[in-house]
Amino acid sequence: MSIDRSLKVRGVLSRHRNVLSRAERLERLKEEERWSEGDSVMGLPKVGNRKTAKG
Repeated sequence: MSIDRSLKVRGVLSRHRNVLSRAERLERLKEEERWSEGDSVMGLPKVGNRKTAKG
């Protein structure tokens, strides 16, 4: 049995994810200055995506 569309919570896709897309990983690495334009996108270092507690 499925949930009716009217009962679904909006923003379900914006929940915490452990796996980042390549573009998200590149953004995070640029912020940390661990990757720059022109570097290879192959063999990128791992990037932690920790969920922070509210409050």
